[in-house]
Amino acid sequence: MSRNVVGILGTAIIAIYIFGSGRLVATDTQWYRTLIKPAWQPPGIVVGLIWPYNFALLIIATWIVASRLSSTHQLVWLICLALSVVAALSWAWLFFNPHSLIASAIALVFASAFSIPLLVISFRVSLTLGFAFVPYQLWLAVATSLAFGYTRQ
Repeated sequence: MSRNVVGILGTAIIAIYIFGSGRLVATDTQWYRTLIKPAWQPPGIVVGLIWPYNFALLIIATWIVASRLSSTHQLVWLICLALSVVAALSWAWLFFNPHSLIASAIALVFASAFSIPLLVISFRVSLTLGFAFVPYQLWLAVATSLAFGYTRQ
C-alpha cells in the first residue's frame, strides 16, 4: 500500500472520529448534567485540552507510520486505528443516546485494547513518538475508568 494512501486513509478514519465525537457526545444535555460524576473526573478544561492533542497526535503518528514502517505495520496501524475509533464512537452513542452505561464502558475497554498496538507501533517508530502517544493511551484508560464509575449510578 502506498504511503500516501495509508496517510489519507488514516486521516479519514481520524476525521470520522473527530466529527462523530462532535455529533454524538452531548455533555450539555440535562441527562448528563444530572449524573453523579466520579470523584476522579478531570475538569472540563482538561478534556478540552487533551482531545485536540490526541486528534493531532493520531494524524501525525499516522503519517509518520506511513512514511517509516513496513506495509505490515501500516496495515496493523490502520486496522487497529479503525477498530479503536469504532469502539470509541460506540461508547459515545451507547452512553449519550440509549444511556447504556455498562455497554458503553465495555466499548471503551475495546477502544483501549485496540489502541495498545498503536502505542507499540509508535515506539517502534521512535521513542519520541512512543512517549508522545502515552497521553492518548492514558486518557483512554481514564475514560474507561470514568465510564465504569458512571455505572454505579
